[in-house]
Amino acid sequence: MSKRELLFLQCSVIFRKGSKNLNNHILSNRLAQVASFVPEQARLADIGSDHAYLPVYLVATGKISYAIAGEVAPGPLKAAIAQIKKYGYTGKIIPRLADGLAAIQPEDRIDTITIAGMGGLLTSDILTNGQADGFLSTRERLILQPNNHEQELRHWLTRNHYKIYDEQLVKDQGKFYEIIVADYQKSDSYTMKELYFGPILMQKKSSIFQEKWQKELQTKQKILNNLQKAYERPEAKIAEINKEVAWIKEVLA
Repeated sequence: MSKRELLFLQCSVIFRKGSKNLNNHILSNRLAQVASFVPEQARLADIGSDHAYLPVYLVATGKISYAIAGEVAPGPLKAAIAQIKKYGYTGKIIPRLADGLAAIQPEDRIDTITIAGMGGLLTSDILTNGQADGFLSTRERLILQPNNHEQELRHWLTRNHYKIYDEQLVKDQGKFYEIIVADYQKSDSYTMKELYFGPILMQKKSSIFQEKWQKELQTKQKILNNLQKAYERPEAKIAEINKEVAWIKEVLA
């Protein structure tokens, strides 16, 4: 078992077991997997921090000692501030009210960015705006967990010269979540099929991967059947779904 896999198991249960500071907090399987990808002693910016659960856990376990918890609205920011104060991490986790990567300041020396629990299109917009405004350089590791539109997010990464170094598919409360870890590297490229499934996920072909795409196959076959019965057949859409069905069958074979 790798060090990262061991950390994932530890952070999945540590809050259930309890500690003097964290006995009431449970890190979800989804966020536990995100946490396992954060490098040791990273300087983290957690964008859309959701009560600062992730940075609180990472500081509590000693994996990091500095983080920004960015929120775009006052209500979530207030919740993050309360969580940080509750566990005594004022000064180690800095809450900031800002739109996306504008939460990052040069003196933070951020080297890792996590964006978890948002749509893939919104995540892409946050990264695009961060580039345009100078908050995203080429130095940060990106750890992204989109709730949907994963393929579009991978397209953004490859268009902007990021290499996908790792991926993980996790099932949490009956839903599937993909986690994408990327670093800037100009020389890499991917096929359309790799961007669709995830280049690393295709290699791993975990049991969760198989489960997810078996369900996707059934869904697409039902959609295809309905489209083929339509009075005015949308031929372009039918061709697109036929291609995806063929890809899924090939990957599952």
